Amino acid sequence: MNPRRSGTTPVWFWRCTPICCCLAAPDVVADLGCGDTSLLWMLKFHKCLELLVGVDTNEDKLRRKEYKLSPLVGDYLKPRERTLTVTLYHGSAVERDSRLLGFDLITCIELIEHLDSEDLATFPEVVFGFLSPAMIVITTPNSEFNPLFPAVTLRDSDHKFEWNRMQFQTWALDVANLYDYSVEFTGVGDPPAGAEKVGYCTQIGIFRKNMAKAAELCVPEEHGEHVYKVVFTATYPSLQQKKYRQYAVVNEVISQVYDMRRNLLESLKLQDDKDFAGVPEDTGTSEAPCQCFQPVLTQLNANMEKTPKPFCVGNVFYVPLERLFSLPKVQHLCINVEMLKTLIADAVMLNSDGSAVMVDIHDEGSDD
Repeated sequence: MNPRRSGTTPVWFWRCTPICCCLAAPDVVADLGCGDTSLLWMLKFHKCLELLVGVDTNEDKLRRKEYKLSPLVGDYLKPRERTLTVTLYHGSAVERDSRLLGFDLITCIELIEHLDSEDLATFPEVVFGFLSPAMIVITTPNSEFNPLFPAVTLRDSDHKFEWNRMQFQTWALDVANLYDYSVEFTGVGDPPAGAEKVGYCTQIGIFRKNMAKAAELCVPEEHGEHVYKVVFTATYPSLQQKKYRQYAVVNEVISQVYDMRRNLLESLKLQDDKDFAGVPEDTGTSEAPCQCFQPVLTQLNANMEKTPKPFCVGNVFYVPLERLFSLPKVQHLCINVEMLKTLIADAVMLNSDGSAVMVDIHDEGSDD
């Protein structure tokens, strides 16, 4: 079997791994030996990420699992704030590829125990020395836990070794010192009561780069090396892309306009009910929209109170753009009122000077 194959990760690991909390807001993350891409699938839901990379020697498995990392319908209906690109490479953790330089975080989950002695010696040179990310998370089985399993010597037939805690920590400290990293140790998988002395089922080393010395490190000469083969890549829709930002703004504007119109009609209906209860019917309707809309406005953002109110002219309901721009979500999506106007101009009807959205007070799609 290939000594550079991907690691096999326990199912429970994904539920309790602290990896996602190890580094505050990483932008770029790679998983070496990504296997069935379960970790990448989990990480893609983190809003801070802009690039996710998986590397594995099993190309067939990567192709079978790429569907897990493809954007779904919901990703288009509710785009991310930041653009995320996911790429899978066919390659090995002991090969140098310059496309993985400068990452915030590199993970190696249940990987190193699959490496033979030659590859294990090369692994730190590549990952710590060449790639040199800000943080590295390495997990490996804790052999002290193995007696708790029935008839287990090695947890996988492809494992070349399984270290106890002393062995792993000695190796990790030596590597950290050599490449100017600090390291702390933790783990996942608590032992049962009475067996606490064996430690965690899986041991974890969290390596952080010594940033004070990072500037002194030499720039690798192999910056142009591309040895990995691209198996899959996908870019998720985001609000940084104009068309998706436009969709989001239009949807929010239409939703808010129709909510305001519905609130107005409900207020008018309530007024009519009061009229039937004894309030004089001949009160006139020209001022009713503003009067009846006021209770609704008190529930909105205080900034909205300072903006022009929605109004009616005949059977047409108008909502000023300034009013819409005061909504927190619209303001988040648009720099100013002019940008709002530009984004919605082709999707809604504006009045003659472009200062307000206009809809029929009773259009064909209304249930009122």
